[in-house]
Amino acid sequence: MSGAGGEEPLILASASPRRRQLLEMLGIPVVVRPSHIPEERAGHESPRAYVERLAREKATSVPGALVLGADTTVALGEEILEKPRDAEDAVRMLRLLQGRSHDVVTGVALASNGTVRQATDVTRVTFRPADDATLRAYVATGEPMDKAGAYGIQGYGAALVERVEGDFFGVMGLPLRLVLRLLEDAGRPYRFAPGTPSRPAPSP
Repeated sequence: MSGAGGEEPLILASASPRRRQLLEMLGIPVVVRPSHIPEERAGHESPRAYVERLAREKATSVPGALVLGADTTVALGEEILEKPRDAEDAVRMLRLLQGRSHDVVTGVALASNGTVRQATDVTRVTFRPADDATLRAYVATGEPMDKAGAYGIQGYGAALVERVEGDFFGVMGLPLRLVLRLLEDAGRPYRFAPGTPSRPAPSP
């Protein structure tokens, strides 16, 4: 699969602009068809089981020959930090994360020809210590409000991060190496498109 014409596009079962932009950055033709699957934890699901189930449900709920579903959550131990309900909830989450390490868990699922292939990325992120004034100033930018764990590593949230151990793209919501592996397993290997410039990296 590449940016060359004549290929059936990949259906992205997600409304995330960052996931779409990451695929477009590689020149992969993509059509967005959000799945509208409720993102609710079932009982005592582990963070890994939770994102894997949601990615699978998203991929299988949208029609298409090649459908990609994905879900990302931030896990502090077994506690799952979803998108914040409001500004105070965002500050609460960031207080939990500051000065500590947490896991960003992203599940991806590719539905093709009646088969669902899955893969999961777990990346360790450590935050710098930060006081309440810093956290509130970050929340006031509005950036955290649509992001799991209340931060975006590709935007202002990068200022909160001490280090990343793993896949940066996984923290953004789409581990590209795993997506390319699933596409190859489905018979749609990625190929560079000669003479086609890469699109810019996703903006916050």
